Amino acid sequence: MPSVAGAEAFAHEGTTGVGVLLSHGFTGSPVSMRPWADRMVEEGHSVRLPLLPGHGTHWREMNGTTWPQWYSALETALGELRASCDAVFVFGLSMGGTLALRLAQSHPDIAGLVLVNPSVMSSRKELRVVGPLSRVLASVAAIGDDIAKPGVSEQAYPRTPLRALASLAKLWVTVRGDLPKVTQPLLLLRSAVDHVVEPENSAIVLAEVSSADVAEVVLANSYHVATLDHDAPVIFDRSAEFVRRVRAERAGDGV
Repeated sequence: MPSVAGAEAFAHEGTTGVGVLLSHGFTGSPVSMRPWADRMVEEGHSVRLPLLPGHGTHWREMNGTTWPQWYSALETALGELRASCDAVFVFGLSMGGTLALRLAQSHPDIAGLVLVNPSVMSSRKELRVVGPLSRVLASVAAIGDDIAKPGVSEQAYPRTPLRALASLAKLWVTVRGDLPKVTQPLLLLRSAVDHVVEPENSAIVLAEVSSADVAEVVLANSYHVATLDHDAPVIFDRSAEFVRRVRAERAGDGV
């Protein structure tokens, strides 16, 4: 059971035939995604918001997990939605966006992607030695709660687990190398000011995917965890519109 308040996984069965799978970010939990999930419920969609392994408890537990385990949890949830929905969309924040891209690379039947501040690399010098460093040091300072809106917290871990971070770095390499395999419609929303993920990440994704239907939205009033920040309504509205449009086009109904 998660020890972080509000970190429980969430599931809902809708009536529209559309499924939405949401993924939270590194050291975070469903706390950062629940308002977005709730908006999709209001739209009538089926929703899955898993708690990724090693998250929502203690950072030491996360150090015992790797990216294939995080990915497997999402793939299981994707299978549930595919069994009952005729179109499934994947939404991701930060590392959740990275995992969403990996799902799209492996499952071309995914209807579309909505990514918020996704990560596929880091230019930070310390990341170059995170593998060896993780063998002698368990954690470093936290990266959570990069939110401009006062009084809001994503309830992320107070420390960054280095062995888990080393695994995330491996995920970046895998996903970035396969970006041309992403062909689905893509809506990418990025914060103008992000203290966690460098802007080069979104630029790389937009430049290297093969999707013909691509849109970028700059969030002017939010930091990294934009799903809980001032621009959250923009994210929710634009993603709802994106799902409606893509679903209609897949059905041959136009916009």
